[in-house]
Amino acid sequence: MTDTHSTNADFSPSFYRRKARRYAQVAHDYLQSVYIDASVSGLTDDLVLLTRAKGLSPGNRSLDAGCGAGARDVFTLWSDGWDAYGVDAIPENIEVAREWHAEIADRVSVADISQPLAFDDESFDLVLCNAVIQHIPHRLTLDVTLPEFVRVLRPGGILQLMFKHGKGTLTLFDPDYGERRAFLLYNEREILSMLSGLGMELVEVDNSTGLGGIMYLTDTKGAAHCAFHARKRG
Repeated sequence: MTDTHSTNADFSPSFYRRKARRYAQVAHDYLQSVYIDASVSGLTDDLVLLTRAKGLSPGNRSLDAGCGAGARDVFTLWSDGWDAYGVDAIPENIEVAREWHAEIADRVSVADISQPLAFDDESFDLVLCNAVIQHIPHRLTLDVTLPEFVRVLRPGGILQLMFKHGKGTLTLFDPDYGERRAFLLYNEREILSMLSGLGMELVEVDNSTGLGGIMYLTDTKGAAHCAFHARKRG
């Protein structure tokens, strides 16, 4: 059961601090990373999106903004030969990443993406941000987070953004953690309009795969998401 108008949402980091190890296990086992429905037949899981992002990127230096406990995608990209980095606001998430993947210990760090990033302009070919802005107040996302993503992208660089979409707040019971969770919802058209004003262009559909444009998916909790790739002009 979901409630998109709950006023009792808890957006504190306490959930992730308490559940860091469980979160890492859920992520690495892809328990919530497969899609039970999608607007594109080939869009089956997170790996499809990551593979698409890699193919679009003009280079191999990447940032996973909100990499989560265990930094699964940072390790995956690093294992594939990428110059991959990740940041997360929760110290426990980074601690687990360093424990599980010592090889990338110096590539993951604590940083809050609702604040300016400690990276130079045009530092990355690819920025990933999957299911993170739903924990950040809308105004900070629009005023800080998205502009910072664009700032650190090189010309021609790719942003992969996934988030729960809709209006208001979504609360649901998450069986993988045994408790109710809450998420802020975002309007994808507002996000894309903001990104366009910052110099980004939506990557349109690739007719050979069907991937591209705004893609919609439903996760194993029954929550509706959208995802897209955008390219920095220049």
